[in-house]
This record gives sequence, structure tokens and C-alpha cells, in this order.
Amino acid sequence: MISFFVCLAILIVGYLLYGAFVERTFKPDDRPTPATTMADGTDYVVMSNPKIFLIQLLNIAGLGPIYGAIAGALWGPSVFLWITFGTIFAGGVHDYLAGMISMRHKGTSISEIVGIYLGPLMKTVMRIFSVVLLVLVGTVFATGPSALLAMLTPDAFNAKFWLVVVIAYYFLATLVPIDKLIGKIYPIFGICLIVMALGVAGGIIIKGYTIPEISFSNLHPKGTAIWPFMFITVACGAISGFHATQSPLMARCMKSEKDGRKIFYGAMVCEGIIALIWAAAGVAFYETTGGLAEAITRLGGQGGVVYEICNTLLGPIGAVIAMIGVIACPISSGDTAFRSARLVISDWFKIDQQKIKTRLMVTIPLLAIGALLSQVDITVMWRYFSWSNQTLAMIALWAGAAYLRKNNILPWIAAVPATFMSAVSCTYILMAPEGFKLSAAISYPAGIAFAVICLGLFIVKVMKKAPSMDQEITKNI
Repeated sequence: MISFFVCLAILIVGYLLYGAFVERTFKPDDRPTPATTMADGTDYVVMSNPKIFLIQLLNIAGLGPIYGAIAGALWGPSVFLWITFGTIFAGGVHDYLAGMISMRHKGTSISEIVGIYLGPLMKTVMRIFSVVLLVLVGTVFATGPSALLAMLTPDAFNAKFWLVVVIAYYFLATLVPIDKLIGKIYPIFGICLIVMALGVAGGIIIKGYTIPEISFSNLHPKGTAIWPFMFITVACGAISGFHATQSPLMARCMKSEKDGRKIFYGAMVCEGIIALIWAAAGVAFYETTGGLAEAITRLGGQGGVVYEICNTLLGPIGAVIAMIGVIACPISSGDTAFRSARLVISDWFKIDQQKIKTRLMVTIPLLAIGALLSQVDITVMWRYFSWSNQTLAMIALWAGAAYLRKNNILPWIAAVPATFMSAVSCTYILMAPEGFKLSAAISYPAGIAFAVICLGLFIVKVMKKAPSMDQEITKNI
């Protein structure tokens, strides 16, 4: 149990010290923010910091720090280290830079930021990549909760009925001003997410469950390699490219750059703490990783595990909170996924979103595609999500590093984790069952070589930046 509390303390101290260092490196100032200079009553709306923090937390968290952490716990308490240090040195930096750079570029989407700093080819790749990923997230996070709601309601309200209800809600949440629906509902569910995690942590400790100490042994029941699989599986609990699509939403609502560390870096650290708690619960509640694996199979996935843990530790109240978590959290991730997709497309084609007519032009096709995809089996496609998610994080970090270099700031706070994530993403797709299924003997050196090549290209192409890059950046500021 000592390891758990040490990691918890490191996360808090990491926010106070390294988060402050990242903030000093970026140098936020008193310049007007897009929320004040571009207020449109729809996407650019000034909101209070507590509300923005809770919305940002739910935007980036949802089920990520719960499901990913539980799956990561299959490797044992060694997952604590990745959650802790990944959050501080990779995830927090990633989210902070994505939000702050967006704020300095009129609240623009991550795909446009990547294009500004990594070139037009990467802009096109990221535009397509982002929209596909966001629609996929939104679709899966509509079908899953619909099935759960059908299980809890009379037979007349089947999964198709609830799917229509969820998609109708997505339509409203994607279309209406951000402070009218998301701004009112998200803070409540954000608090529920925090309360659920704190309740589980308290239950584990008070009821005498043993949280094992960190071991560097691979405790996965199937012997699946820690590198790179654990680093991909945990996903949102340490770093997530999905966050780069969400941070610009709140960058359009903040009234001061100096609140960035509290909102972006702070929400990521809060998510890391939630992930740490659920990873600890997974390894403690079922005593062994084999027991956890059996429970995941027996209960039909992490959702069943969440319900069993909450119901056992917290009783009926815990069961209600758990169901709010496994239903409301994915829905909250799904609606902002579609909202982000709308903004990516509107930035891409320069479509003014102030008028409801133009918002409808983008929203209706997006939801129609999501509704069609919800009718097919996308299990195989979803297996690529974790990899594509971390690959997006890798690209966003490289763009952040390029931004820092352009502004004569040492870029290593972003370039080092970007190099690391380059190795993770490449190694995984080479080894994974849904990838090329190559051996570790080939994949490990190839992944390292890819990371070295990315770093070399960054040094050559960005550290020695071309004049054309200056022109493109100036044009977009």
C-alpha cells in the first residue's frame, strides 16, 4: 500500500512543481483570450474556472481512467508507475500545450495547429484522422450506454430505443451553445466521477483490502509483454490524443491564459489520480491479476467490474454512482466527440458556426454517419482506437515541441515525451494482433529506430526551421 500512497503524493507534487515549471516555460500572459475577443454565444463563451475545470475533466476522462486503468492493472502494480510518471511528464504537458496553443490561435482545432507547425501534409492527415477518430468514439459511446440502459429498463425500452434517445441528445449537445447544456450537466457528472473514485479509494482502505507494492515482474495472466502493450492499454489514464481534440473546446471559454495550468494540466493530474485509484482497486479487490482477468470475463468487461466493486464497497448508493459512471461518462465523451468533429470540420472548410443554419449543415451529416455506424459491428475497428489514440498524442506533442522552438523556448518538455510515444506507437502496431504481428526481436529495435528518426527529423527540420514556416505561422495567428 505504500507504493500507492507514494505515487499519489508524486502526482500531487508533480502538479505543484513540474506543472509550474511547464507553465513558466510556456509563459502565459495577460493577452485577451478568444473567449473575450471572439465571443459568439455558441462555442466562444466565457465560463467560470470551476465549471471549465469540471467540464474539461469529464471531456478528457469519461471512462478512460477507469476502463484503461482496470485493463492496465492486469500487469500488476507496475502500472502505477506509468500512470504516475506518464501523467506528469507526458499527459499533463500534452493537454496543457494543446489547450494553450489553441488559445493563442483563436481556439482552433488540433488538426489546424498540427498543420501550422508540422506542415500541410500533416494537417491533411490530422484533419481526416481526427474526424474519423471522433466519429468512432462518439458512435461507440452511444451504443454501449444504450445497451446498459436497456438492461435497466422494461423490455419496451430496448437498446434501439435508447440509441435513438442518446443520438437525439448528441444532436442537441453538438448543436446548442456550450454553456446551455454541456455547461450545466457536465459539472454535475464531473463531481460524480470524482466522488466515485474517492469512495472506491476509501472503501478499499477502510475495508482492509491489500494494495500490493510495485513489482517490476510481468504479472499479466497471459504473459502479454509490458512494453508496449501496457502503455497503449492504459491510454487516457496517462496520456491520450483524444484530449488534444477536447482541450480546444475549453480554450474557447477561458478568460485568462494564466488559468491554463489549473484547467489543462490540473484536469490531467486529476484524471491520473482517478486512474491510479481504479488500478489499485483492480489489483486489490480481486487479489491477483488472474482474479481480475476472470472477473472481466465473467462480468462482461470493465463495466461489470466497476459495478461489482462499487456495489460491494459502497452498497446501493455505490451501485447508483457506478451506473451513473458507466452510462453518463461515455455519453459525455461521445457528445463532445461529435462537437469536436463539428469544430474540426468547420475550421477545415472555414464554415462560420455562429448561425444555427451552418451548424446544422455540419451536425446533421455527422450524426447520420454515427447512426449508420451504430448498426454495424465495429468491434474490430475499435481495437485500433487505443493505438490511434496514442499516435494522435504523439503527433500533438511534436506539434507542441515545434511551437515552443518557434517561440525560442527549449522544446524538450514536449520533444522528450513525443520521442517516447513515437517508440510506443510504432512498436505496438508492429507487434499487436491487429497490427503486423511481428516478433519482439523485430518490433523493439524498429520502434526505437522510428523514435530516433522522428527526433532526428525534428532537430533537422524544426530546430533549423525554414522561413516558409514563419510565413504560415504569422498568417494563422
